[in-house]
Amino acid sequence: MSSTSSTTTTTGTADGTRLTLEIWHPDCWGLQATEAVDAGLLVHTVHRTVDETVKGHFTVYADTTAQLDECIAFTDDSPLTHSTVELGQRSTSTAPSPGNATRELFVEYEPEHSISDTLVSHGFIHDASVRVEAGAEHWPVFVADGRAEVRDRLESVRAETDAEISISRVAPADGDSSESIDRTDRLTPRQREAFDLACERNYYAWPREISTRELADELGVSKTTLLEHLRTAEAKLLNPDEFSD
Repeated sequence: MSSTSSTTTTTGTADGTRLTLEIWHPDCWGLQATEAVDAGLLVHTVHRTVDETVKGHFTVYADTTAQLDECIAFTDDSPLTHSTVELGQRSTSTAPSPGNATRELFVEYEPEHSISDTLVSHGFIHDASVRVEAGAEHWPVFVADGRAEVRDRLESVRAETDAEISISRVAPADGDSSESIDRTDRLTPRQREAFDLACERNYYAWPREISTRELADELGVSKTTLLEHLRTAEAKLLNPDEFSD
């Protein structure tokens, strides 16, 4: 399959590079679920079971509990998963704010339906939680090589997995990994869409170049929903410690 990363310029040295890889690969239940449902996944830990399957701990997040239910049902019904277990399901008696609905899951599946082992075998070391949104995986990784070696390693991963991989972020190896991760990674797809559009349309400029109503109309949501997205996004960006995993 084609890839867009062949023309990407990186700044790493032989001492190593931190990257965020945007990945699509075949037969992945997480990619299929987040493409079918307006929800996202955070991958916390993954381990092999005695039966040589893979069991992972995930946070599924969305704007509403209905979207959470839909994503979990899609995951549970997928032929690519063996089991889905919810942990501490939260009460739905009060509607959550947009983007704040979350639930913890254990999902069991076959190792060949994950790209994790292939990345590790080619020297890409996980640097933070993996985020899965809109049919794409976002992998913060460290690799102890420079540009040419990274390119060769990625080509090998593509060839072995039939994956599409691009580099969406590069940071120096000696930087603080917590700082190398874009804070917008903490936002849900809806929050990021609203915040990015607000920045693009100079909503935060002075004087403001677009009204709240105009921005909401362009985004296709109500003014109330837009403001909720922006306020939650701003809170996460300004106070990251309160929203850390």
